Amino acid sequence: MLALRFKILIVSVLFLTLATAFSAFAAESASVLEQSMSETLDLWRAGRYEQLFDRLAHRGRTSREAFVNKMADSTVRPACCWQKLENFKVLHEKQSEATVYATVGLEGTMISSDSSTREFKLTHEEGLWKMQLADVLSIAGLTGKKSRHSTKKIRSSSPHHH
Repeated sequence: MLALRFKILIVSVLFLTLATAFSAFAAESASVLEQSMSETLDLWRAGRYEQLFDRLAHRGRTSREAFVNKMADSTVRPACCWQKLENFKVLHEKQSEATVYATVGLEGTMISSDSSTREFKLTHEEGLWKMQLADVLSIAGLTGKKSRHSTKKIRSSSPHHH
C-alpha cells in the first residue's frame, strides 16, 4: 500500500515538473526572442550599423555598405529604455521562425512620441534570433512610398538621363 502511494506521488511530481518545465520553456523562449530583438534595436540606436547588418536575416541583395549608408541617412532610431520595446507577444514559433507582435518606440520622426506597432518575423540563424532587414528599413522609413528621406531621383524619359 505504501509502495503504491509512493509511486503515485513520484508520478504526480514528475507530471508537475514536466508541466512546469513546458510553461517555463514557453516563457524562456519568449524572453529569448524579446532579448534578441532588444539587442538588435540597441545596436541600431547606438549607430553600430555594421553589427546591426550581421544581426539581420533575409538581407537579399542588400550589401553591408549599402545598408550602412542607408541607415546613416535616416534620422529615425529606436527610443531608449522601456519605450524601446513594449507589448511584446509571441504569436507563433517554430524551430527556425517566429512571429512576434510588439511596439517599437521611435525617435527622430516627424512626431515627438512615435512608434511602430506590428508583427515582426524573426528567423533563427547562426544560433541567433534575427529580425528581418526589410522590417528595420521599414521602421526607419527607408522603404517604399513612406520614405521621407528618399534619395531616388525622378526618371526622365530622356535617353541621356540614367
